[in-house]
Amino acid sequence: MLELGQIKINIQDVPADEKEHLREYASQKLKIKAEQMRKFEIYKRSLDARSKPDIFYIYSIRFLSDDEETILKKNHYNKNLRQVKKPIMYESKLTQIRGRDDERIVVVGSGPAGLFCAYALSLRGLRPVLIERGAPMEERVGEVERFWESGELNEEVNVCFGEGGAGTFSDGKLNSGVKDKDGTKRFILETFVRFGAGKDILYDAKPHIGTDVLRSVIVNMRKAMEKQGVTFLFHTKYVGVEKQGDRVSGVWVKQGALRDTIPCEHLVLAIGHSARDTFDKLKEQRIEMRPKPFAVGVRVQHRQSDIDRAQYGQVKNDKHAGQDVPGGVAENAGNNVPAAYYKLTGKTEDGRGVYSFCMCPGGYVVNASSEPGHLVVNGMSDVRRDSGYANAAIVVTVDPGADERNAVSDGSEDADVFVGVVYQRQLEKNMYQVADGKIPVQRYGEFQSLAMDHPDKDSKQDVNNNENTAVVSGKVRVTGLSSNQPSVKGQWTYADVASALPEEIRTAVCEAIDQFGKKIQGFDADDTLILGVESRTSSPVRIVRDDESLESVSLPGLYPCGEGAGYAGGILSAAMDGLRVAERIGERLMQ
Repeated sequence: MLELGQIKINIQDVPADEKEHLREYASQKLKIKAEQMRKFEIYKRSLDARSKPDIFYIYSIRFLSDDEETILKKNHYNKNLRQVKKPIMYESKLTQIRGRDDERIVVVGSGPAGLFCAYALSLRGLRPVLIERGAPMEERVGEVERFWESGELNEEVNVCFGEGGAGTFSDGKLNSGVKDKDGTKRFILETFVRFGAGKDILYDAKPHIGTDVLRSVIVNMRKAMEKQGVTFLFHTKYVGVEKQGDRVSGVWVKQGALRDTIPCEHLVLAIGHSARDTFDKLKEQRIEMRPKPFAVGVRVQHRQSDIDRAQYGQVKNDKHAGQDVPGGVAENAGNNVPAAYYKLTGKTEDGRGVYSFCMCPGGYVVNASSEPGHLVVNGMSDVRRDSGYANAAIVVTVDPGADERNAVSDGSEDADVFVGVVYQRQLEKNMYQVADGKIPVQRYGEFQSLAMDHPDKDSKQDVNNNENTAVVSGKVRVTGLSSNQPSVKGQWTYADVASALPEEIRTAVCEAIDQFGKKIQGFDADDTLILGVESRTSSPVRIVRDDESLESVSLPGLYPCGEGAGYAGGILSAAMDGLRVAERIGERLMQ
């Protein structure tokens, strides 16, 4: 297989039939006929804005040929042409396992970890049962939209719980820094494409499905798995694990008011980072867990046009350049430039790490609450990323074993293992109270002034969503909002976000935004919006497992898996961990 890299094409010159354009380019560059290239594919595509306002795509392409040695000799001067090994296919691990129908496998949770674990097992001829406390996608979407409109929370069906997991209402990013040595990442991406995602996720440097597309992909995947023999049980809540001797023998579940036991010898816990009641059940049954670091902070929102200009400059054919037009360059006629993205890192004066997390170009800030009396936000965007506004979490690293332990300790026996959960809950309770259950919004100019002035925790002022009303909050007078209007899913109100955060977090957020303003012009503008709180960047608890078998160190046959168990941090890494657990179960069944 040959790979030709560093193909640089101005983004304005890329035609609709991108693949054929590159095939023609490569054949001319290598002085060969197009038909000599078999299985031609775009291998990588990244955006290069270093020469702004000229923006380029940088491609790598791969193909097979019967004349590879001849082509290499003919183009020996081309340092960007090389011969590569045929990639390892993950499918080679999916050997059939027969005659083991008597050993039932139950997977708890239908997020990416649980879904891909069950999918891989089904491809090996096994028929796992997948239980999910929430609703199937068709019902879940309607329930979430009802919550956003009314504010009435369903504790079992929401942005965190239901088919697809929390990632269903997110940006749908598929980033991972893990090298794909065994084809696992490629398998996951190809699976998404097989069930309806765009083919560009196979080669984009920053692959993105979009929440609207991801929903249909998951439904298609479920239907295919059911044909393979997988049983999906929705509205079925994990209650506990049944033991026989020193191994798993079943799982206790609750369906409405009914309780039942599902026999199994292999139980996969892919519960997600918000299943706090499940952590309680595990503790009751003496399953070893440990607190782990995580991060908390706020969402920031800018006009997408401002981020586009800061990242791309005055882009060619940008008829809206210099104007405050939602969507910016990404929506201009004849302009192929996607909504601009950023990833930022820094460090505070006291040594805390600060960084942007889950950046959503052209997206929305969503109410992602899952507990009554508590409020948490997340970011979401559709595949087109065309809301006109950009948002990202600006978060601060939290060490649950240091000052946070002292700040939240309530004297309970859970204070050690669940210190991070207690800390998260306190922040979410504060944020709920400061805005009466709505998403609190505050301009950065005011947030910064109040944060540095240590405002009274109970102070808050609201402003009507649709009026430019002047309000007084603390010492700063805020005259309505600019054209940077909240792009949210859920009810919102103007409120004092700063007062709902601990001093160390609000100070760190200000330091971070000021640092990032030196990297992206306007990032620290007064009309940047602050929306809170982003508290569930990852699980604050790790369910301890053996490094080799991936089984709980407390109970053989129990497999902690994915983000909620503390072993992943996003859609792709969670899916990869699900496949890893499926491999271990398969290995055990083949012994």
